Amino acid sequence: MRRLILLCLFVTLSACAPRAKLIFAPEMAADLPTRSIFVVTTREIEGGSFGDGRSTAPLFLSYDLSIPPKREIGSVTYPGAELDPETQFLAKGRHIYPKSADFRTAVRGALREEEVREAIVYVHGFNNTFDEGVLRIAQLAQDFGIRGVPVHYSWPSAGSVFGYAYDRDSVLFSRDGMDQLISELKAAGAESIIIVAHSVGSHLVMETLRQRAIAEPGSVSRDIDGVVLISPDIDVQLFRTQAQRIDRLPDPFGIFVSKRDRALQLSARLTGQRNRLGRASAAEVSDLEVTLVDVTDFSSGAGHFTAGDSPALISLFRNAGNFEAAFRGDSAGRTGLLSGTVLTVQDATEIILSPITTLAQ
Repeated sequence: MRRLILLCLFVTLSACAPRAKLIFAPEMAADLPTRSIFVVTTREIEGGSFGDGRSTAPLFLSYDLSIPPKREIGSVTYPGAELDPETQFLAKGRHIYPKSADFRTAVRGALREEEVREAIVYVHGFNNTFDEGVLRIAQLAQDFGIRGVPVHYSWPSAGSVFGYAYDRDSVLFSRDGMDQLISELKAAGAESIIIVAHSVGSHLVMETLRQRAIAEPGSVSRDIDGVVLISPDIDVQLFRTQAQRIDRLPDPFGIFVSKRDRALQLSARLTGQRNRLGRASAAEVSDLEVTLVDVTDFSSGAGHFTAGDSPALISLFRNAGNFEAAFRGDSAGRTGLLSGTVLTVQDATEIILSPITTLAQ
């Protein structure tokens, strides 16, 4: 009976969900603005594309994507039978770097063209294909008006709703590749590195930071300038153990949580661990210097990527000054942005957002 219930939940969460595909159409998108996305992946190339096979040697590449001017904020419209550059992200080109040194050179050049030499690293979550991750970081970079150089770390997810166990093993497999990516970005001249991770990808990030802290104490807070975990699929006790092994967590360290996250409810059933970090409260991590942002009232559907697909939330956080104030503990900034919604439990802070709060701004 339990298996039947879980199967029904799986089908419900994955029903009618189209899979993304990067389509190369440089002629159609020639006149549209371009965003370059750097990618490091531990996926193997299978049949000319990146699949779910695991590669011990990371591959380095970049994509030039067109920016669709008529796309709804928070959405990624996947190309179908008919291509529409006005609403869909389309690929203008791809470059594969034979060596990591070539990748560093390209990133160094991109950093020099930015106002701030900052790299934003996005780590995808459970049940994601290679193409979906690339398109997602393009959407986030555009919608949030991210300054700096966007970089995607693509680990070998099975890309299947039934591949949860495979994905959790792939996370552990991919720690060294993530570690190398951070080192490559520092060597390329990134003065600031911000890591954004979703779902199971948050587990990969925490394992990598823990690994770096063990190898070189103090390196995490020195090399990483901020971490944002979106709907992290990590057991709370495990997260606490990971965080406590790191001398000092990066600041800011933000965690988006939602009590209506149906995917994390399913994860809790699968693992037998009820307390997932993406549904936690400040009381459960009170001894850690982290900021939880509760977006329960904005959640819809599966509620597993609210921070990235809610137009209202994106509008709220698009202002970089307000975003920094909320996560860095600037009480003056919080008063203006999130008046009456801040809870402090020892070292942890929880910000409970609501649509009413947003409309009041």
